[in-house]
Amino acid sequence: MDCIFCKIINKEISSEIIFEDEEVVVFKDIKPKSPVHLLIVPKKHIESINEAQEEDKELIGKLFLVARDFAKKTGVSDSGYKLLINVGEGGGQEVFHLHVHLMGGWN
Repeated sequence: MDCIFCKIINKEISSEIIFEDEEVVVFKDIKPKSPVHLLIVPKKHIESINEAQEEDKELIGKLFLVARDFAKKTGVSDSGYKLLINVGEGGGQEVFHLHVHLMGGWN
């Protein structure tokens, strides 16, 4: 598979990983669009939310809870932040592996 996120997950490409467990990895976006810009990525390759299956619902829920936790850890929870999932080329998706952008830290 030629997926850059799968390569990051498999440690074939280095990235600034700040959290990892059995199901999820969190790393800094290499082209941040905000002072805090993290990517929350499932280790399971799911191309986009359109390809998510019923069996993925707990994993997808976990992505949001991890995002919530990192909003607190990075100090943007109280001031506000954005969670973004791009779906498909027309929706701005550049890497075709489901991921949640956590963005915040604006004044």
